[in-house]
Amino acid sequence: MSLSVLIAFVLMIMALGYHLGRKRALVAVDGVKGVRFLHSLPNYYGLYVLMWAALPAVIVMLIWGLVQESVLTSILLSHMPAELTAVSADRLSLLATTIKNVALGKITAGEITPAMQAAADEYSRYLQTAELAKSGLTLTLATLLGWIAWRKINPKMRARNRVEGIVKALLILSSGIAILTTVGIVFSVLFESIRFFEKVPFFDFVFGLEWSPQTAIRADQVGSEGLFGSVPLFAGTMLISLIAMTVAVPIGLMSAIYLAEYAGPKVRAYAKPILEILAGIPTVVYGFFAALTVAPAIRDFGVDLGLSVSSESALAAGLVMGVMIIPFISSLSDDVINAVPQSLRDAAYGLGSTRSETIKQVIIPAALPGIMGGVLLAVSRAIGETMIVVMAAGLSANLTANPLEAVTTVTVQIVTLLTGDQEFDSAKTLAAFALGLMLFVTTLALNIVALRIVRKYREQYD
Repeated sequence: MSLSVLIAFVLMIMALGYHLGRKRALVAVDGVKGVRFLHSLPNYYGLYVLMWAALPAVIVMLIWGLVQESVLTSILLSHMPAELTAVSADRLSLLATTIKNVALGKITAGEITPAMQAAADEYSRYLQTAELAKSGLTLTLATLLGWIAWRKINPKMRARNRVEGIVKALLILSSGIAILTTVGIVFSVLFESIRFFEKVPFFDFVFGLEWSPQTAIRADQVGSEGLFGSVPLFAGTMLISLIAMTVAVPIGLMSAIYLAEYAGPKVRAYAKPILEILAGIPTVVYGFFAALTVAPAIRDFGVDLGLSVSSESALAAGLVMGVMIIPFISSLSDDVINAVPQSLRDAAYGLGSTRSETIKQVIIPAALPGIMGGVLLAVSRAIGETMIVVMAAGLSANLTANPLEAVTTVTVQIVTLLTGDQEFDSAKTLAAFALGLMLFVTTLALNIVALRIVRKYREQYD
C-alpha cells in the first residue's frame, strides 16, 4: 500500500471516529435537546476519538519511515553472499545503494551481476513486506485505539479537558523539537569547528588578515598550509551589509511612515502591494541586475570622475541588496506604526502637536521596539545573502573599507568551500563550519544588543 493510500485510509478513520464520537455523546443524552447534560460540547467528544485514532497512526508512520531503510539495509547485508560483502566499508555502502536502486527500478551505472540481481529481488521482497506490515499496524492501531476512545465516551467524561491536554502536549512537543533542532545545529557546527581549530590555531583564524584556503597538493608549493584569516571575510560582510542598511533603513522607514500616516486609502491600497512585490523577486534576478546594470554604471561613473572602480564592487552589491531589503523594513514598520493606539495620537493632537511632531515625538518612540525588530530582521537578511554578492561583488577576500573595490562575504565563502566533492578531514572544508560558528556568534551578539535597546525603550512607553 502506497503512502498516499495509507494516509487516505487514516483520514477516513479519523473522519469516521469524529462522527461516531459526536453521535455517541448526543445519543447518551437523548439528542440535541440534552446537550446541557454533557460536560463538554459534542464536538469535543468527536475530537477526542479523532485524536486517539490519528496520533498513534502518525507516530507509527514517522518512526517506521525513519528506521525502515536502515533496518532493511542491515538485513540485506546480512543475507548477501560473502563474495559481495568482502570489501571495504565504503564499497559495501556503494554496493548496497546500487542494489536498492536496482530493486526500485532506477538506472544504475556499471554491470549488474546475477548475485546483485538476486539481492535486489530479495530487497524488493523485504520492502513489500515492510510496507504491508506498516500499513497493517497503522490501520490496526488507528481503528483499535479509536474504538477504545469511542467506548469511553459518556456524558460525565471531561472531553474538552482531555482534548485541550492533548493539544497542549503537542504544542510542548513542537516547541521541544524546535529547541532540540537549534541545539543540534549549534552542536554539529561546534564539533566540526573544534576539528578545524585542531588544525588551525584559533587566534590565527579570528585575527588573521589573509584568507586563502587553497591548500597545495605538495608540501613544497607556496601556501601549502593555507591562510585562514577570517577578518577580510567579516569586514566584507559588514561593509556590504552597512551599505545595504544605509539604503534600506531610511527608504523603508520613510515609506512606512508615509503609508501609515499620510497616504489615503486609495494610495495605500496600490502603493503597499507594489512595494512588497520587491520581496517576491528571486535573489538571482537581483544578482543579474547588479552585475549587468548597477556595477557597470558605477564603474563608468567612477571612471568619469577619475576614480578607480572595480568591475565587481561592494557598492554595487550593497545598493542592490538594500533595494531588496526595503520591503522587509517597510512592511514590518508599517504594521508596527499602525498598531500604536489611536489614543496616543489624539492626546498629542489635543495638546496642539502637528502631525509631524506627533510622528517624531509620540508614534516613532512608541513603535521603536517593533521597528528595531524589523531592522534586525533586515540585518540578518543582509548578512545571510549570497547570490547578489557572488554575482556583483566577486570572490576576492580583500581587507578594505573602500566600497569601490571587490570584496566577499562569509556566506559566499561557506558555499564555495562546500561546493563539489570535498574531503571533510581537510582544513579547507572544515573552515566552512568555523565560519558558520563565527557568523552565529556575531548574529547572536546583534540580537542581544537589539533586545537591550528594545527593553530600554519599552519600559519608557508601556
